[in-house]
Amino acid sequence: MTSSISESPIRADYPEPLWIQAVNLIKVEISSGRLTEGMRLPPERELCTQLGISRVTLRKALLQLVDEGVLSSSHGRGWYVASAPVAKEWPNSLESFSETARRMGLESTSIVLRAETGHASLDEAEAIGVAPGTPIFRLDRIRLLDGVPIALDASVVPAALLPDVSKIDFAVDSLYDLLDAAGSGPERADSTIEAREADTQSAEALSVAVGSPLLVMRQAAHGSDGRVVSLSTIRYVGERYRLRTVFTRGAGPTR
Repeated sequence: MTSSISESPIRADYPEPLWIQAVNLIKVEISSGRLTEGMRLPPERELCTQLGISRVTLRKALLQLVDEGVLSSSHGRGWYVASAPVAKEWPNSLESFSETARRMGLESTSIVLRAETGHASLDEAEAIGVAPGTPIFRLDRIRLLDGVPIALDASVVPAALLPDVSKIDFAVDSLYDLLDAAGSGPERADSTIEAREADTQSAEALSVAVGSPLLVMRQAAHGSDGRVVSLSTIRYVGERYRLRTVFTRGAGPTR
């Protein structure tokens, strides 16, 4: 569904740059309810006419709104009001989804898709460092912040680290908190992140379109003794996840 922008108050004689006026106008349209979550904005040519600005100016405003999490873009399809603008960033320190939510002042919940004990496959056994067939606990969840699907999380934990797992409500309980309580809390994690398109299953779980960008994090968390305490593959909705990190430059040779 598309909508038009109300009559433009953009003025060339105002001290604010035209692109900032456009940013503020679109925000007003959203806050007033004239543009709602998931709604597609008019085509760029039409927006330029409505706002009385050039395409370069418009594009600068739209990209700024994407950066702020107000809009999202879909290649070849246009610009949309973001369905879940999560402006705060994920940390570069190791913390659970629940801990991140608390730090952000948001409520974390989960929809449990699978929570069962099985036997480690050859690949799982090699990654965890146990014998094939060793009992493991598999936990698949849709992770939500304030009721909005953020990620699809598939985790594997050695079953010996989670006694009485049948009594745990993983819709609200934190896996890391349980590992901490059992004396096997993770202290570091080896992680890789790559971009992937949402397949049918992921798209349905996360309420996004098939082909939408996902950030897929594969993570092996290690306890204080260096052993792997959990393996996770987490598929984050691309427009709802931003990882903050810091790079430092080592002391190299100078010339």
